[in-house]
Amino acid sequence: MDFLNPRALRWKIAALAAAACCAVAAVVGFLVHDATRERGLRVGTDRTLTRLIAAEREYDRTGKAPADIDVRSRDELPEPLARDLATFAETETETEREPETGADTGTETGPPDTGAYATWYDADPPNWFWMWGAVAVADDRFLVVRDDMSTEVRSLQLLDRSIVKSVLAALLFVVPLAALATEPINRRLRHGARTARRIADGDLDARIGTAGRARDEVTEMASAVDDMAAALQRKLENERRFTADVAHELRTPLMGLVTAAGLLPEDDEAAGLVRDRLRALNALVEDLLEISRLDAGAERARLDPVPLGELVADVVRRTGTDTRVGTVGAEVVETDPRRVERIVVNLVTNAHRHGAAPVEVTVTGARITVRDHGPGFPADLLERGPQRFRTGASERGRGHGLGLTVARGQSEVLGARLTFTNAPGGGAVATLDLAPRPA
Repeated sequence: MDFLNPRALRWKIAALAAAACCAVAAVVGFLVHDATRERGLRVGTDRTLTRLIAAEREYDRTGKAPADIDVRSRDELPEPLARDLATFAETETETEREPETGADTGTETGPPDTGAYATWYDADPPNWFWMWGAVAVADDRFLVVRDDMSTEVRSLQLLDRSIVKSVLAALLFVVPLAALATEPINRRLRHGARTARRIADGDLDARIGTAGRARDEVTEMASAVDDMAAALQRKLENERRFTADVAHELRTPLMGLVTAAGLLPEDDEAAGLVRDRLRALNALVEDLLEISRLDAGAERARLDPVPLGELVADVVRRTGTDTRVGTVGAEVVETDPRRVERIVVNLVTNAHRHGAAPVEVTVTGARITVRDHGPGFPADLLERGPQRFRTGASERGRGHGLGLTVARGQSEVLGARLTFTNAPGGGAVATLDLAPRPA
């Protein structure tokens, strides 16, 4: 079923739409995640610094730190805080303080680390999600603040989950919508493919049709296929008319030549050669007329119950050739005996003309097999089927190539299947299967 085919165009478009949605969601999600994380860090840093400033003022006023603030030495500080405070201390320059009015002029230097604030976000175990802050209040004395950032982290995790859920919900909507949106295009493409197959099967009147369609790429392709089918139909019709006209025009002078040849002496060698060539020319004209009728679709089979084994044995006997006939479970088949006879005669004649002895005809059930032991069918015939006026290869002898073409056309009229293969041990094998084919 096309709807369940993962290689169908609808699912490729749906997958492309899903990939585009995922890419957009990934970019937007990353930007939102990063912005939210930075905002959380700024909020945590501001909150920590606010507590530090309040604790520093309390310490300056009372000489004691608030109850929720630690006072630590430099060695007790976490290593990142100690490093940052040391960096501040190295870059800090001494500033001169102006003396009060009436006091002696002089310079007073505070503690070397006074006023240096440092913060550090600890997201590694064992201290998960803490914002640390420190400020120097005396020599080797630091106020240390530790603020819990788990609320911001949980908010960020909830945001990430919300983004993922939103993307999945969007995909559940976008993928079916994309598959349904491509259905009109798929329907038009399937109609075009069916029409092309009908044309390939011989229905040259079939057209895709573009009336009322929007001028998109599919319509342009359908229009091009219709134009190609029309051009092909015109060429084939011209070829059919030419073949039929040539055959009909040759028939009248040929009859006159046959009549004149009948007046020649019977014992004259030259007269015998003339009559032989006239018989070959007459067979060629009859084949051309038959092909023109087959191409025009004017032939209709008249079906009768026929004992296939007896029919084939009688037909081979009347060819006057040295051909072996074998029968294995031959059936009584509903078919047109005249057309079966025409096919068998052409296959046997072709085997003797282009192959090598022994030529064997085997009837098995409703199947007729003709095999020779010559060079076999050429690769071009096996690939494309028989073509008029082409025998395929010089080693298969001379001929005009119409016998197999007529046999193929008559088999199509019967609704049978005629196949050409080469035997593993050498030789050409033609098989006519008269069993009904599935519709």
